[in-house]
Amino acid sequence: MSTMKNVSAIFLAAGLATGLAACAPAGSSEEGEGEAASCNVGIAMPTRSLERWINDGEGLKEKLEAKGCQVDLQYADDKTDQQISQIQNQVAGGAKILVVAAIDGEVLGPTLEDAKNQDIQVIAYDRLINGTDAVDYYATFDNYQVGQLQGEFIEEELGLANGEGPYNLEPFAGSPDDNNARFFFAGAWDVLLPYVESGQLVVPSGKSPTSNDGWTSIGILGWKSADAQAEMDNRLQSFYTGDKKVDVVLSPNDSLALGIESSLDAAGYEPGTDWPVITGQDADVANVQAMQGDRQSMTVWKDTRQLGSQVETMVDAIVAGDEVEVNDTETYDNGVKVVPTYILEPMVVTKDTVQKELVDSGFMSASDAGL
Repeated sequence: MSTMKNVSAIFLAAGLATGLAACAPAGSSEEGEGEAASCNVGIAMPTRSLERWINDGEGLKEKLEAKGCQVDLQYADDKTDQQISQIQNQVAGGAKILVVAAIDGEVLGPTLEDAKNQDIQVIAYDRLINGTDAVDYYATFDNYQVGQLQGEFIEEELGLANGEGPYNLEPFAGSPDDNNARFFFAGAWDVLLPYVESGQLVVPSGKSPTSNDGWTSIGILGWKSADAQAEMDNRLQSFYTGDKKVDVVLSPNDSLALGIESSLDAAGYEPGTDWPVITGQDADVANVQAMQGDRQSMTVWKDTRQLGSQVETMVDAIVAGDEVEVNDTETYDNGVKVVPTYILEPMVVTKDTVQKELVDSGFMSASDAGL
């Protein structure tokens, strides 16, 4: 995982904030290079079951339609066959650009290759599409850094760098079919594993991968809250008898965190007394409210409005036949090609910074944030 471990360092050294961006030609195929495309866009999102995907899809559709683009937005209910069918229908319906947040980044190759043969440009949205050269661009956040921020938060909260411990940790990982999930886990585990090995962090359930490559063994398929709750129920009932308590839970996103929090609540844990440190990601409304009630310690916020704006800019360039701006042409190898990428930075939000970061920025209202 050394490549992933260096993503943040590479990207910071490159000076993202100062806009030191590379450019890729509009269209990776020789036939489409430099040619303008019609603004007919198919947007394929994975599911409506997570709040963030609804916000992402609707937000991007609104931006593009405001510019006069024809937009077909589809959600696939976490079913890969359904997403494949939706993309095929978008192609048949005249889409010239596809924006795809893949459910499973390994299975879309044949469908997208058919699109490429029709000179359709493909932008992978937040999740890398693997095993095909039919993906032209990738727009995402630094997903290794997401996990790194979670790991560093735990490190600081527990005083691990100062030798504090031992603490009981229960780690979770994301959906095994989501390419981003391995980056999230690697970023966090590169921080936390040394403390597991030293004994400062103890994993009573034994569900502690010995390396980043073992992350799928603790992954929750489909990022489902109910499955995370059932898994946490099992760990608490099996490994936390008597006075033993869990001190910290590594949750890679807010959906899993909600299930974990429900399990802790049912087991009698109380905020302000024995409630553990819990991480998250996405700044979902329910989780921001949970932070206000001291049931969740932090969330890593990826301002998806920025992601949508970047994809909008990419679409504009493709339509105009201009160069498409990217800032990484080395990191994201999908097994067939290195996909030209634009990377954005995530940030930590805590109870104390909800007002400044989420409300004042207009991301959510004060009432939704529980303020």
